[in-house]
Amino acid sequence: MPRHKSPLAVLAAIVLGTLAPNAAGALTAQEIDRLVKALSLDEITAVMREEGLSYGADLGAELFAQGRSGWGEELARIYDARAMQDALAGGLEEGLVGHEIGPVLAFFETGPGARFSRLEASARRAMLDPDVEAGAEISAAEAMDAETERFALIDSFVATNNLIEINVAGALNASLAFSRALLDGGAFGGAMGENEILSDIWLQEPQIRRDTTEWLYAFLNLAYGPATTEELEAYVAFSQAPAGRDLNKALFAAYDAMLIGISRDLGETAARLMAGQEI
Repeated sequence: MPRHKSPLAVLAAIVLGTLAPNAAGALTAQEIDRLVKALSLDEITAVMREEGLSYGADLGAELFAQGRSGWGEELARIYDARAMQDALAGGLEEGLVGHEIGPVLAFFETGPGARFSRLEASARRAMLDPDVEAGAEISAAEAMDAETERFALIDSFVATNNLIEINVAGALNASLAFSRALLDGGAFGGAMGENEILSDIWLQEPQIRRDTTEWLYAFLNLAYGPATTEELEAYVAFSQAPAGRDLNKALFAAYDAMLIGISRDLGETAARLMAGQEI
């Protein structure tokens, strides 16, 4: 492998070039706005809305054999891109209280992270196409089998950020929130209780883990394809640094809270419709 500039040296240069962090601990509205823009959260939530509407349509087909008037309108309400972005921004604001924001903004505004956030948003939109997603999965599997240097960096990025475990936990939490909302709304008619729901969701864990792992590596391999080795090394190094760990923790907590809220809303809405109540 050819020698490149040390990723730690790259990161040091980024961090040393930042302004001093906000000493008060709380982020300002301007800093939150900058962070939302730097992380391309507007583009990400727009794609997540499309993913949600597609998932919701499939869910409705399973729940309502003859279809149900009002379900589409409710999906549009639940998967509101602006509300989703605001939820993430609020979660980040809460999660980053007392943490340095300067290194994060520098990395994602003018450092290598500026390119990565755009690449991630673009790849996620591209994978809305089933053919693109299938092709990305094949490419990732081939890179894994060939043990390429680039795939090794992506694997390091996944491990550093604990992406598989976090995403699996998030999916299970969302599924639990949905099922509990159905239960509380009387959708199961007494046929299931809390213990049965928990058991059923836990049985889904192996499949969720397989699907998550396959999708995640396909997505990252596609997204980071245009990035240089130096940029990938810098991203891994940033993820290992305190500022990167703080951001990762806050960001995933924000996503988890948002998706749990959406799942609960989906369950409550479905239960009302199944009970024949007006929305």
